[in-house]
Amino acid sequence: MTRSKSAPSGLTHLDAQGRPAMVDVAGKAITARSASAVAELRFPPAVADALRAQDMRSAKGAVVDTAIVAGTQAVKHTAQLIPFCHPLAIEGCTFEIDWRGEDVLRIVCTVRITGKTGVEMEALTGASVAALTVYDMCKALSHDIVIAEVRLLAKRGGKRTVGA
Repeated sequence: MTRSKSAPSGLTHLDAQGRPAMVDVAGKAITARSASAVAELRFPPAVADALRAQDMRSAKGAVVDTAIVAGTQAVKHTAQLIPFCHPLAIEGCTFEIDWRGEDVLRIVCTVRITGKTGVEMEALTGASVAALTVYDMCKALSHDIVIAEVRLLAKRGGKRTVGA
């Protein structure tokens, strides 16, 4: 069995023979690590107006509160969803959900740990599932809701820092 070494391409989840492999983090230093990811939903103007008028409640309940719970669960289960993610002891998970302009709902998920590997995938998963939950809770109002963007905003700790 080969150890997980980077393939010649530099991709970290391939071994020297180009086969899928989990990254070996045994030799990495334990450091404080965090990542923030964003997901944005674009609503038809009438739907955005209705949600504001209903204090972000739909027929299924409190939209923002439910999205936070679903996103938090997703963060904790990322290693079960993404094959080469390490199971992590999440130390912090927060969400900021607010309107940007008239019809864009912005979800930012920030995840923190002290460990040997980063939490980018956990933050991206949390933001994504929170956005999917908002869609699910609001789809009775319209199927024209668009999850417009999911991306990493920032990463701290480890070898590289990304964003602010």
